[in-house]
Amino acid sequence: MNLFDSVLRASALDFIAGFSERVATEAGAAPAQIRAWKNLHRVYVAATHSRQKQRLAVDKARRNGFSVDQLAMIERRLKPLKSRREQSRLRLLLLDAPSSYRTLERLAKRLVPPRPAPSPRATFGRSRDGLRTMTLTAPERDLADLEHAAAQGLDPTRPRAPQLVGPLLELMRGGGVPRAVPRPLILVPLAELTKILRQQGDETILGLSDGTTTTGAQLLNDVLPHHGLEAALFHPQEGPVNLYRAERLANRKQRDLARATAPVCPVPDCTCPSDDCEIHHVEAWRSGGQTNIDNLVVLCRYHNRMNEVPGRGRIILRGGAPVWRSPRGAQVPNEHHRYGAMTTLFSGPDPGNRSPVGS
Repeated sequence: MNLFDSVLRASALDFIAGFSERVATEAGAAPAQIRAWKNLHRVYVAATHSRQKQRLAVDKARRNGFSVDQLAMIERRLKPLKSRREQSRLRLLLLDAPSSYRTLERLAKRLVPPRPAPSPRATFGRSRDGLRTMTLTAPERDLADLEHAAAQGLDPTRPRAPQLVGPLLELMRGGGVPRAVPRPLILVPLAELTKILRQQGDETILGLSDGTTTTGAQLLNDVLPHHGLEAALFHPQEGPVNLYRAERLANRKQRDLARATAPVCPVPDCTCPSDDCEIHHVEAWRSGGQTNIDNLVVLCRYHNRMNEVPGRGRIILRGGAPVWRSPRGAQVPNEHHRYGAMTTLFSGPDPGNRSPVGS
């Protein structure tokens, strides 16, 4: 009997009690299905503060012969509710009503309050093959006007959606949205024959293997004619050393180095570009953390506020690059747009194999 036969033939509660995410994955179950089974295991089997209500739910589900699909549907309906107490109350009510899947679904729809209306928002997806997806939720009249303006002159014999892209972009550019101008920043790896000695004011003092010392700015002047460009110096273990340009504005330099180190928010799967991020102290300012480049990273507004929330994980520096550390201690880099300075300068052919010194 394979996994899917057991879902149909075994008792739902027996299947849930013996659920293994690894086994389900190896059996080829869809990720959404695995998440649903995992959630049922959490509700009916895992440790909880409400053991009595959990036992009562198990008894009702077993006695009334609910299937795994029926139990999963109940949990989908209950998911929007923020109150665990209300979820538990409605779960027990639904488990008292054995019926067909469709009848139970209609009952759940009547009992569970409707989801709140969507609020205006705009989201931007990840880049893929040079394209990105934007989702916009806005007042219906405004979007109706936008759609009407973009739909003028479309060919009715061709698909509508692809034709709307060009007119919408023309409306955007005509509305004054400027094209982003890339800011060239030359990344210079600090040779391992040099050693970081100390910070001296706005400069970094470097020790060379010939027994002499120099500043980072002098080192770059020897190897790179500026010609109006900017250059940043990075150490293979300690990360950004300093940024040199005609005007030495420490705050600007620190922000630029932090952005060069992480081109997007470093929290896994976040796509917020560093230009739209905030500067975050790895060691909090209130805890004595300094506003030095070796303590600064970029974080999007949301993750900057979630970083110190207990149980949500936090950003640390590993090998000079920011990575997210989970509540259980796992260090996970953001796999999206992995072209930060440390990866670009000091990784092998496969950035995913990089193991920074100090990790």
